[in-house]
Amino acid sequence: MAPDIPDDRLDELIAEATLDAYDEEEQRAAFAAVLQDNLQVPFETTVLGVPVTVTGVKDSPGTGIAAICRHGKHRQLIGILDLPLPEPPPAGAEWIAAYRRWGG
Repeated sequence: MAPDIPDDRLDELIAEATLDAYDEEEQRAAFAAVLQDNLQVPFETTVLGVPVTVTGVKDSPGTGIAAICRHGKHRQLIGILDLPLPEPPPAGAEWIAAYRRWGG
């Protein structure tokens, strides 16, 4: 479940993340950097009924911003907007909500 954050706060986060980014690609990269810096990892969640550990965030060509998920020896990138968040969400999850509002 995504954190319930007022739109004006999300707009502030978007402005903060994209301050020095000039085009859409730079803005996405800026969001990736903000998520890498602010999303508290590792955390546990469930993807398609399988418990996984989210160990990081990566800006990946073709996937966009993705969560690095591990289950045992397996590793899978999952689009950050497709990632089910645990309840309560990890610290920094508001940046995912801001990225979603931006148009990630």
